[in-house]
Amino acid sequence: MQTIHLWSVAEKKSYALTDGLSDAREPIFDPNGKYLYFTASTNAGPTSDWFSQSTIDIRQTNQIYLAVLPKGVASPLAKESDEEAGTPAPEPAKEEPKKAEEKKPETKPVKVEIDFARLGQRIQALPLPPAHYSNLQISTTGQLLYQKRPFMGAFPTGEPGDLARFDLTKRKEEVLLEKVGNYELSRDGKRVLLAMKDSWAIADYGDKLDPSKRRLGIDTVEVRVDPRAEWKQIYEEAYRLHRDWFYDPNYHGVDLAANREKYAQFLPHIAVRRDLTRILQWFGSELTVGHFYLSDADPLTTIENIPGGLLGADYEIVNGRYRFRKVYGGLNWNPELRAPLTEPGIDVVEGEYLLAVDGKDLRAPENLYARFERTAGRFTEITVGPNPDGSGSRTVRVVPIENEGQLRNRDWVERNVRYVTEKTNGRIAYVWVPNTAEAGHEYFKRYFYPQATREGIIVDERYNGGGLVADYVVDILRRPLLSFWATRYGSDLKTPLASMQGPKAMLIDENAGSGGDFLPWSFKKLGLGPLIGRRTWGGLVGILGYPDLMDGGSITSPNLAFWDENGFGIENVGVPPDIEVEITPADYVAGRDPQLDKAIEVVMKELEAHPVTLPKRPAFPVKTGR
Repeated sequence: MQTIHLWSVAEKKSYALTDGLSDAREPIFDPNGKYLYFTASTNAGPTSDWFSQSTIDIRQTNQIYLAVLPKGVASPLAKESDEEAGTPAPEPAKEEPKKAEEKKPETKPVKVEIDFARLGQRIQALPLPPAHYSNLQISTTGQLLYQKRPFMGAFPTGEPGDLARFDLTKRKEEVLLEKVGNYELSRDGKRVLLAMKDSWAIADYGDKLDPSKRRLGIDTVEVRVDPRAEWKQIYEEAYRLHRDWFYDPNYHGVDLAANREKYAQFLPHIAVRRDLTRILQWFGSELTVGHFYLSDADPLTTIENIPGGLLGADYEIVNGRYRFRKVYGGLNWNPELRAPLTEPGIDVVEGEYLLAVDGKDLRAPENLYARFERTAGRFTEITVGPNPDGSGSRTVRVVPIENEGQLRNRDWVERNVRYVTEKTNGRIAYVWVPNTAEAGHEYFKRYFYPQATREGIIVDERYNGGGLVADYVVDILRRPLLSFWATRYGSDLKTPLASMQGPKAMLIDENAGSGGDFLPWSFKKLGLGPLIGRRTWGGLVGILGYPDLMDGGSITSPNLAFWDENGFGIENVGVPPDIEVEITPADYVAGRDPQLDKAIEVVMKELEAHPVTLPKRPAFPVKTGR
């Protein structure tokens, strides 16, 4: 939460303008010196809950306010009289005097007077609907410009907003230009610099903005670079980033200045940018810390990658032909989970042969994927049939996809849900949490609530990619049973309705880290159940932002790290399981999951030992007094 303060230069003293119970930002004076505009939000609390996964789907709005600074000045937003003014009497005609030479009025500096007594009572909201307003700028007195979006989340996406203007005289909002990424008004208020989706432009300021007249040719800008000079500069920047931002001022015991000199000796011998990346990696690795990431620079040459198309299937070679061994079914109403072979009218099934592509016969050992170059998102004819000789075949038009990752992932998750349901007779839920950011939030909601009536749960956080603090997941899992509600028909309801009173277990592995370290740590600390699998990889430090280097590369310096009453832990250590179970390559090949099997065994044994028993509904009360 931010509070706006006003500083008195004469008194050398600060005065609070807002009360600290709202998130107030972007103060800006009106040129007349009488008004101060700012934004404030009264529902920003949840989005300000730092580093929290529970804030992902929280939406914040704010409002624009105007403070009248001196007392005795009427508010420009005061209610206007609705009475019609009378017709004034005509004045007698006057002889026009001779025009004298016009003198330019003297421009006097505006004197800002602020009466702090009861200043908070002189704050009013502009008559605008709830939205998210930002980037306040002033053109002339009473003309306030800003960007407007429907709302803002805890993690801004950078989506463009409408550039609008509020006129105090008209008391009306006007949209000057839609979908503006950013803007800057010139000091004289005559021009506006606009950052659009794919371009920059300068427009004349007026009731409508035309960005097409003065587009900036940034795509034609060329810069001559001296790579060796850049590499030296980048090395110095990397050193300063670690020096100034690393969370531990003692740098894990490393003499950072000596470390800088140690690896600077390699700089004169660099031949290509990748050499610099390697030196930076050596330099940073001495800190022995996770979340130390590097990326190479933008390439100086353009390499065309030719994407292929995929059908969402596994194949096997039978009778010299490619046969569909498995066809992945997705959710065809979801563009990200579209399965090309299962769409209406195509209906390819496992066991059929892929006989031809675009009318050309296909046989093994020709690489079938080569036939699908540049086909992603385009209609492609395939011939399929039940027999390798082509009898009974049919030709259909499919639209291949560029990536099958989502289809294969969803198939694995759905298979695990079915497997746990079958093995436990529907008593235990299964929920996979891919990370502790947006996808993990979405997956948990997607799979937990439909299974919330089950007695227990297995939470699978293997391969968890991290993100935020996973408070959202553990808060829901530890919900206590509070009460029941009687209904006239059907089953009684409980509060919280989405809560589980039975046993819980969590699957972990060496591929889970960062937020994927914190999730099992908090699960265990809160006593929710045993951890089963392998120790997590131990990367519980964090970074806020990825600093860009001058050649387009980037480097990170972890600037926050986990600790509790036991000290700095988990980082480089991980979270150990209570029950260690390994999956071998042979298990993968055979389709076995011993970790999941162990979790089912443990949870079911606990459920048998401590069955979930809910209280019986008491007799209905009699309140007649008889």
